[in-house]
Amino acid sequence: MTTNTLPDIIRDFERVPAHIVAQAAELQPAILADVAGRRGAVDGRIKALRPRMKLAGTAFTVEVRPGDNLMIHAAIAMAKPGDVLVIDGKGDQTSALMGTIMMTACQKLGIAGVVMDGACRDSLEIDEMDYPVFSVGTNPNGPTKNIGGRIGHPVSIGGVTVHPGDFVIGDGDGVVVVEREKIEGLLPLAAKKVKDEAARIAAIKGGETAAKWLDAALRAAGVLKEGETL
Repeated sequence: MTTNTLPDIIRDFERVPAHIVAQAAELQPAILADVAGRRGAVDGRIKALRPRMKLAGTAFTVEVRPGDNLMIHAAIAMAKPGDVLVIDGKGDQTSALMGTIMMTACQKLGIAGVVMDGACRDSLEIDEMDYPVFSVGTNPNGPTKNIGGRIGHPVSIGGVTVHPGDFVIGDGDGVVVVEREKIEGLLPLAAKKVKDEAARIAAIKGGETAAKWLDAALRAAGVLKEGETL
């Protein structure tokens, strides 16, 4: 009996088209998470190295053993401009997976940013480069480069499954991942939500501070009795 096994490195996969990435990149991750069913947001422990950092692009997935960055070097050599390195580092914070040298190479190659369930180092220099990095923190200890891993396979970071080619966006709130097949269809919904929220904020500033849905929701939750109001 023979079994078909996928190679550790999958070289080719579909990506979100560049014009869709450009449109989606104009949105807040929070807006996309809401219209995607309030899902796709990566655990908040994976956050921007500096709050101003933003990224958007297509996921180039990498899985490594904790504390080893061999496959990240391979990924940098393979990724295309506009890709975001999405690295499953198993949440390890005992050593950094990437630092200034690797981030400089990413920036030079047009890689749109890095999201990793692991630590980085050289944070001050990366800040000065103004290169978007989202990680679980920092650690000055360096990694090893000895152990194989996988590229182009689905990975799990911060409780979210990421497939190669998915849309990835991040800002000071955190990172949101939207499936490649779904992102284009969400754009009209996101545009409507942006418009609706702007109108609501304008109404609040005009004095309409009460949430019209609140009493009904409180009655449905059993907090208020029928006919009772706040």
